[in-house]
Amino acid sequence: MRGIVVACGASADLSARLGDVPLVHAGPRPGKAEIDPLLGEHDRLVVLGTDADLAAVVVRLMRRELLPGVSVGFVAAESGSRVAAHWRLPSDPDEAFALAWKGEDAEISLVRDDTGGVLLGHATLRDVKGQAYCDEQVAFDGSVSGIEVAPDDSGVTARITRGKLLKRSATYRGRAFQLGCVPTSSLVIDGVPQDREITRRTWYRHTADLRAVRG
Repeated sequence: MRGIVVACGASADLSARLGDVPLVHAGPRPGKAEIDPLLGEHDRLVVLGTDADLAAVVVRLMRRELLPGVSVGFVAAESGSRVAAHWRLPSDPDEAFALAWKGEDAEISLVRDDTGGVLLGHATLRDVKGQAYCDEQVAFDGSVSGIEVAPDDSGVTARITRGKLLKRSATYRGRAFQLGCVPTSSLVIDGVPQDREITRRTWYRHTADLRAVRG
């Protein structure tokens, strides 16, 4: 295996404990200039950072059409990582790194969106008025207090919450979740608030899976 560790942003404390493994430092949510030179040289990338840092690395693999040839490990730099929970990663950083560096990978569904991004942890919106579908099923038509979209083993799962005081939730699963709504700036993806208002967004299972090193 030709692997390398990509330490993103504020993960310096973690990277200092790794000894002599091949390692490069990158900024938060690294882009083309930082990640593309590594691609083609390594068949495993271990990302130290946040869920959003990991998503940025996976975006580069997707756009370069290299998902089938590279396995991806992850060591979360923050507690509460949704990816770490979804991938069943150890909470101890040393154990998480040992798994990410030496563990077996498995193909899992990769969720992308219609803007060219990926969703590895979860996306949330609040106080949304509009209409949404999960595959052919109407998820809601009207106003809802919250939406949470996350990867699922077969594609996408969406939890719709109605009501302010007496909250009621319903969960939908499928290959795609489509949202059309009045302009909202409440979208948060993998912990990062989005800069622009949206009126529509679609998340769907990508045609290629992600080779993830999971617990």
